[in-house]
Formats: sequence, C-alpha cells, structure tokens
Amino acid sequence: MHRKNSIAKLNSTPTKKVNILMVDDHPENLLALEAVLISPNYHLVSANSGKEALKCMLKHDFAVILLDVQMPGLNGFETAKLIKAREKTRHIPIIFITAISQDMENVQQGYSVGAIDYIFKPFHPETLKQKIEQFVKIHKKHEENIIQSDLERNVELNEVNKKLDRTTLNLRRTEALAKVIGETLMDTIVTFDEQGFILSVNPAVKTMFGYEAEEIIGKNIVMLFLKMKDDNENKSSFSIFSSIKKAVGKVIESVSLRKDESYFPADIQIGETTVEDQQIFVCTIRDITERKQIEEVKRQKLHNMEHIVEERTFELLKANEKLQKEIEERNKIADHLYLSQERFRKIFESSPCLMAIFSLKDKMFIDINTSWVNIIGYSYEELVNKSINIQHFIDESDGSYIDLNQTIRNRKISYKTKNGEIRAGLLSTEMIDIHPEPCTLIVLTDITERVHLEKEMYRLDRLNLIGEMAAGIAHEIRNPMTTVHGFLQVTRNDRDNLPVEIVDLMLEELNRANSIITEFLNLAKNKVSVKMKHNLNTIIEALSPLIQAEALRSSKHIYLDLGKCPDIYLDQKEIRQLILNIALNGLDAMSSGGKLTIKTYIEERAVILEVKDQGSGISPEVLEKIGTPFFTTKEKGTGLGLAICYSVAERHHADIDIETGSMGTIFSIRFDLNHN
Repeated sequence: MHRKNSIAKLNSTPTKKVNILMVDDHPENLLALEAVLISPNYHLVSANSGKEALKCMLKHDFAVILLDVQMPGLNGFETAKLIKAREKTRHIPIIFITAISQDMENVQQGYSVGAIDYIFKPFHPETLKQKIEQFVKIHKKHEENIIQSDLERNVELNEVNKKLDRTTLNLRRTEALAKVIGETLMDTIVTFDEQGFILSVNPAVKTMFGYEAEEIIGKNIVMLFLKMKDDNENKSSFSIFSSIKKAVGKVIESVSLRKDESYFPADIQIGETTVEDQQIFVCTIRDITERKQIEEVKRQKLHNMEHIVEERTFELLKANEKLQKEIEERNKIADHLYLSQERFRKIFESSPCLMAIFSLKDKMFIDINTSWVNIIGYSYEELVNKSINIQHFIDESDGSYIDLNQTIRNRKISYKTKNGEIRAGLLSTEMIDIHPEPCTLIVLTDITERVHLEKEMYRLDRLNLIGEMAAGIAHEIRNPMTTVHGFLQVTRNDRDNLPVEIVDLMLEELNRANSIITEFLNLAKNKVSVKMKHNLNTIIEALSPLIQAEALRSSKHIYLDLGKCPDIYLDQKEIRQLILNIALNGLDAMSSGGKLTIKTYIEERAVILEVKDQGSGISPEVLEKIGTPFFTTKEKGTGLGLAICYSVAERHHADIDIETGSMGTIFSIRFDLNHN
C-alpha cells in the first residue's frame, strides 16, 4: 500500500470510544466521577477495589486510570505498582484521587509508584475533565503513531517481499530452463574444475557413455577420451587434458571412450567461466558417428564414380534393348485392347441391364445400350450428346437426387420413363477415363416386376397374419364370453338373485377379455411411444421390490448387477412392462430356490439389459415360436407377453437375443446408443 493511501485510510477510520478506568471503594464517588466525565467519546469502566481494577486491566486497554488511594485490601499505591509492573499496562497514565492525606510524603509515594497526577477531594470538575481530555488526546496520538509506524513498516516489508519474490521467480525460471535444456539435449554436457575433476553431468551421459552421473562425478574428465585430434600415438592423460584446455572457444575432434571400452568419434567444445573465484570449464560432447559414416559414404561414392558411370552406360544399352521389346509388347497390347473393346461393345449392347456412359465434364450421355432405349422409351438420338435430367433418378432411401460424381453400388432408386411411368431399379456406377475425359459407367438393373411381386407377397403375408391373429383373438375372447353368456342364460331362466360367486366369475372373465384386447392393442405398429431421457438402472431399481415380492412367494431370489449406464430415450411405461414380462417369465421357468439375475452394462456403443434365469431352458420347438401372438406354454397365459416385448423393442430400435441351455436362459435387449 502507498504511504499516502495508508495515511488517508488511517484518517478515514471511524473513531472508537476511549476506555477510562475509575477505581474507588465508594459507589457515590464513582457516580460523581461518571457524572463529570460522561461523554459519547468515552467508555467509563468502574471498579470497587484494586483487585477488580486488575481484572478490568486484563479485559480492556485504558487511556487513563483514576485511582483512589485509600481502599480496603489492595490500596491505590499497591494497585499502581502491579499495573506498572505489567509490560502491557506500564505506560497507562494513573491519576490518584484522595480526600484523606495531603502530606507531601504521600504525594511523593504516589509519584514514585508511577502516578502522573495527584488530585485532592473535593476536586474541581472542569479541571479534572480537561486533564482527562489531554490524557485521552495523548493516548489517541500514541495509538495513531503506532498504527502509522506499523503501516509504513508493512509497506516497506511488502516492497522487499515483492522484490524477493521476483528474484526467486527469475532464479527458478533460470534453474528450470537450465534443467530442461540439460535433460532434453542429446549432447553430453560436463563441467569440471581447473584440475580436470568432473563437477556435474547432464542425463545424456547415460545414453552416450553408459555411465550413471554418480559414477563419474569427482573423476577426471580424461577418462571420457581415448585421444584428441593430432595427438597421434601420444595417449597420456596429461596430453589429453592439455589438449582439452587448449580447446577453449574452439571445436575440436576427439575419440571418446565409453564405459564398455568401445569408442566413437566426437566433437568437443569447451567454455570457461569463473564462479566464486573458482575457474570452471564447461565441455559439450557431440557424437559424430553418423556424420563420419556419411562422409565415408561420400568418399566411397566419389571413389566409385567412374565405375558407376560405366555401369550406367551398360544399363542404358540394356534399357534400349528392353525398350525395343516393350514397343513390341505394346503393339501386342494394343491389338489385345482392340479385341477387348470389341468384346466390351458386344457386352454393352447385348446386356439386359440398362447401361450408359456419362460425361462428368459436359453432364451428358456419351453412349447408351439397346436395353436403355427399349425401357426408357427415348431414342438413341434423343439421349446421346444431350444433357441428362438428374431429377428422373431418385434415391428411394431419402428421396434425394442421385449424385453421379461418386461410386455407387446397388442403390435402390426410382426412375421415370419417357411416357411418365415410374420404375424401380438397382443403380451401380464406376468412374472411368475416356480420352482422358472423366466419365461414369452407369449400370441400372430394372427390378420393377420384382418390387411388384414383393409388395404382393407382403400384402398376402399381412392378410395371412391378420387371419391367424383374428383366429387367435376369437379363440381367446370366446372363452370368457361363453362363460358370461352361459351365466346370463341361467339368470334369465332363474328369477332369483344371482349368487355372488357367479357374478365374481362373470366379472373375472370380462376383465380377462378386456386384458387380452388391451395387450393385443400394445402390439400395434402405429402405437405412439412417449420417449424421454431415463436411466435404465433407475427403472429396474423401482421395479425390483415388485419382482422381489413375486419371487419370495415361490421361494426364489432376485439379484441385481447394474453397471454404470448413460441416460437414453425410453418410454418408461413400455420398458417397465418389457422388464416385468421377461422377469416374471424367468421366475415361472425356475423351480423353488432358483436365482434370477438382472444385469446392465455398456458394450460397443450400446446399453445391454440381460435377464438370466436358472430354469431348464427352452426347447427348439418352443424357441422357434417365441414372440408369436397367442402362443403360450402356460396354462392360463394369453401368449401376448413376449409378443408385446418384441413390439416394444422394435419401437425403441432395440434387438432381443435369446441364449438357452440346460443351465438356464438369458434374454439380452440391446439399445443402440448411436441410434438413440
């Protein structure tokens, strides 16, 4: 904080009340003092004895103390001595007030124990008030000086700390940068003193020489070199070290020695500095094996240049002979190509598929075959070298126009003939170059008749399915209706009141018929699913008490193994029905003591729901008919439970897989995250 700002802040601080301690064993005297000194700027604290005054000193800081001399217990002089003996309170001014002794001896005793003034009763109120005001001003000034000194000291300390922080930060940056450079540099960096003893090395020494840092620190640097350039046979340590020191500021070649006694060529560069009056050398060692190998290769190439020229000349002669043979081969290929073109022309013309060659540059037909002319209805002259109407070719999957600039394989399209007929076909295209214009070979297989046949078969299948379902519905609903009809006839003949048991039975049969119709409606393809984001695990946990209760009725067990799954779009009611149907089927398939496991997990961008029972498995005959409406193996089943499950899965774009065996059955429902 700036010094001026500190002073401004000090001056703007709201004034607080100043504490004044009044000590007297007579309450009327304290009341008189309070009447004289009362002020909004003072906080007057009263004490009836010296002991109580000392307690007040522990709780508050006082600007001045008015102290009676004659008091029971601790008198004023003894109390003053104790106040002055404490470091924190020794500077508080004390004014003695007495009405008994005015002897000079008592006054001297008062001053000796630390009193600032000595007032005799009765005192003049205005004089006492003015004295107190002056002591309060001195106290406030003293506190302001202390605060100002602390602020100035804090400002100076903050400045010093900032400079120290900046210096520390710069030092850390420098150290970190030096460390990173030393660790990432591929060259070995060695520092050594003027006697050649190694002081430090960077991590590259491990890769280059095979030494750990602690193995060579303190050793002489000559252990890293076999010889220096121009040393010839002189390999003494003294000679090597002399050559190293002479290399200061220069780059010289050397032969460096590894820990395993192998050696390699190296460039060394020496730098020199002084640290705390000590001469320090920095040596950079670079492995130049690769450079030497390249130089050797260059020398070898230069040496063999004549031989290479001779070989090249011989190769050119052979290439000329080979070229003559290639010309002959190309003539044969040209003849073969002509035959191939003739063959292609015959295939092109006689193919039952519609074939055309389309220019990508001019956007027009270059050639078409007879099948194209016969089916499309346009003549050859009306199509060749004419622009194509791309709107006549529609992709049936999304209704878009076909892009002939890309390769297509058996894409189902619809196309229009000259007379306006819409036909179906499978379109394939291939990019080709003709002189050397980019073109597309179009092959269109007409499947109009096949599509009509498929639609007719689909219609017949639907009629057959509706017939089967109608028979099933009639059979299932007639049973409860027959019961109700019979009892109604009995009621008609019998005028007496109908027994409650018969009414209950009739209601039960009607409810059964209504349940069959409701479940049948759940199979509808056009049923709307209200899908919202839900967590599959949350739905299972909400259903688990219901399934657990059903299991306990037959002494069976439920186990949940729920893995972490993302939220997906689901119709909660339909998914609850799917889980409940499969889980209850699993419980029915097991004998007493069996365990039903409900598991969820993620696999290859899909959320998997597995329901595994420990039943005896599903026979192949039953497995083949599973999911067929009104097919059931239960005595009172409607045969719509699993059919509804398959319908719900289809509306959620999910797949149901069944694995069964003698150890039990696993129903797996796979919800695709990509589609979701």
